Amino acid sequence: MNIVLYGKGNRMQKLHNILLNKELSFLKKLQKNIPEAEFFLVGGIVRDTILGRPSKDYDLVVRKVTINKLQKSLSSLGQVNLVGKNFGVLKFQPKNTKLPEPIDIALPRTEHSWQTGGYRDFDIQSDPQLPIAKDLERRDFTINALAYNINDRKLVDLFNGQKDIKKKTIRTVGQPNKIFKEDYSRLLRAIRFACQLNFDIDTATWGSIKTQIKFINKKMDGDYVVPREVIAQEMVKSFSASPTLALDLYDKSQAVALLMPDMLKMKGCPQPTEFHAEGDVWQHTQLCLKNLSSSKFKNNFGAKKLSPELIFSLMWHDLGKPSTMKKMDRLRYNNHDNVGADLAQDIMKRLKLSSAGLDTDSVAWLIRRHMIAAYTKKSPMKNTTVEKYFYNEQWPGQDLLKLIFADVQATVPTNGRPDFSSYQVIAKQVADLKNVSPLKKSLPKIIINGHEVMKHLKIKAGPKIGKLLELLREEQLGGNIKSKSQALKFIKDNKK
Repeated sequence: MNIVLYGKGNRMQKLHNILLNKELSFLKKLQKNIPEAEFFLVGGIVRDTILGRPSKDYDLVVRKVTINKLQKSLSSLGQVNLVGKNFGVLKFQPKNTKLPEPIDIALPRTEHSWQTGGYRDFDIQSDPQLPIAKDLERRDFTINALAYNINDRKLVDLFNGQKDIKKKTIRTVGQPNKIFKEDYSRLLRAIRFACQLNFDIDTATWGSIKTQIKFINKKMDGDYVVPREVIAQEMVKSFSASPTLALDLYDKSQAVALLMPDMLKMKGCPQPTEFHAEGDVWQHTQLCLKNLSSSKFKNNFGAKKLSPELIFSLMWHDLGKPSTMKKMDRLRYNNHDNVGADLAQDIMKRLKLSSAGLDTDSVAWLIRRHMIAAYTKKSPMKNTTVEKYFYNEQWPGQDLLKLIFADVQATVPTNGRPDFSSYQVIAKQVADLKNVSPLKKSLPKIIINGHEVMKHLKIKAGPKIGKLLELLREEQLGGNIKSKSQALKFIKDNKK
């Protein structure tokens, strides 16, 4: 197979402009130190630059130099981590830069899979003289098997990666079954790229995913071939990038059935049609996730990046409905919020989602409280309750508002118009509470504490202290008490 070199056009200018980035300023000195070496930017940074996406996913392959000489040259330019030295890989943090992760700088290498499906089960051989073509052959998808030759400013494209980028297609380098059998984590990695890039998965690649996905839970010697931590990383990245597409692909590939089987019970679980004309619990959940990208949602909350905690809590907020469903005056799902939170915690623990940075406690907290709009229909919440839910730094109050909004928007009655009245009451309370602070950026600080109450009233510690402080805080948040003298008078007047 011939190496395809493209030396002209806008994409080449984009690739060349990468070299002007501050993080790569060390390259000129490195090239001067080892002039015989060939330098290549590879993988994600090349793909993202061609796509016009911002990226700091720097990976370098350096030919015609030994790992020891490369290490020595880099040591004067930044911090070198030798963790992967035996495999011809160095982790490098350039001086005076704030990269989120060190740059991988490696010699060209080949990988021989043991065909177990484990993502680390490869015999890796590095060779300074190995052609770049051989290094690219070992990669997973064509869009990642691209290299930019820094020396002569040319793009190396062996597998039509540019064509697949143009077609917005995820396709394996070589025969799909072989690629996935080498490393079953690539099954979820393909889905992740589809979600992150909004690409389609090639027909043959998708067919292979559906037949090979059963091995995602394969074990050897009692351990998962694909560690749950790896699955967690792929899941969180996929759902964070595109919640609706991620759920669709995980479902159609059978990844939901294999990794989160409890979710399947939502399919066909009926809901009262007068409140949920949109369909069953699964269809309601799909619509909830879709609403996160709706213009109505963005008009209310802006177009900022959504937290993974919001996405996963919204996906599982009704997970408890199937097991709590009872037919009474109508279909009811009493306590489904707490049951659903417990089920979600089981899933998150089993898949080790916290290892991927997901705050699993916050996800469970959001699920347990997603019904407060319904619970407060008859009477508004106390100010102290609003503070507890929406202004407590320990918990994601803003995400709770977003979850309630998306849930309401997906609760479609027979007239087709979701009822936002309960949400609006809560949203107004949250907004009004902030107005009691002069700067309107945070709530006013507590004026007096329990020790001061005991000293002023000359009483001992006990339940009365907490009750007085709660009453005082309620008045303070209502804007009725603004000074310490007013606070002391209030607790004196209410001590009985």
